[in-house]
Amino acid sequence: MTNIIYSVEDDANIAKIISIALEKQGYEVHSFFDGQSFLEAFAKQKPDLILLDLMLPDCSGLDLLRKIRANEKNDDVSIMIVSAKNQVLDKVDGLDLGADDYLEKPFDILELISRVNARLRRIRQLTTITIDGVSIDSERRVCTVLGKEVSLTNAEFTILFALMRASDKVVSRDQLLSILWGDRNVYESRTVDVHVKALRAKLQGQEKHIASVYGIGYKYTK
Repeated sequence: MTNIIYSVEDDANIAKIISIALEKQGYEVHSFFDGQSFLEAFAKQKPDLILLDLMLPDCSGLDLLRKIRANEKNDDVSIMIVSAKNQVLDKVDGLDLGADDYLEKPFDILELISRVNARLRRIRQLTTITIDGVSIDSERRVCTVLGKEVSLTNAEFTILFALMRASDKVVSRDQLLSILWGDRNVYESRTVDVHVKALRAKLQGQEKHIASVYGIGYKYTK
């Protein structure tokens, strides 16, 4: 699967250089010259990585960063600030608000490529989680239990991945509902219990790892 990169950069020449360099690496790059067009595209499809300039014609890049990180559903999107603002405070602010990396302008294109490759390698590694005989690959949509592939529905797969990714932390029913169906409050929380029951039945002796937390939700224990 090709990684998708959104480049939010108002300088057309820099945007073109970034796009050409990263497309040669096999990435799908979409360029945006202002915050509004970026947000409209982001609402329709989330990228794997955002290259974010801080000085945009219609808003601050830091405001976009705040807006993205305010929603925990966007935690899986990696963000690299690419900016001419090179003061330590600028970097601290960006990283504190949730950026994963900070690259100063002017930059060497080889360094940009190297950092993007490294960041996306980390993302690919996070798509596969293995805990005590249960392995789940979110990119290939494959789950194996003790080396044997198990067929899961889309809802079961999504729940298992969310629980394993949050390993040993409680995930509430409301959170799972939101992950499954977004912000549409059309399903009751008990719907999650039905899916979890079916999921446990398929884990072939490893269902013990999915622990119920009374009145809240579930967690995947090691």
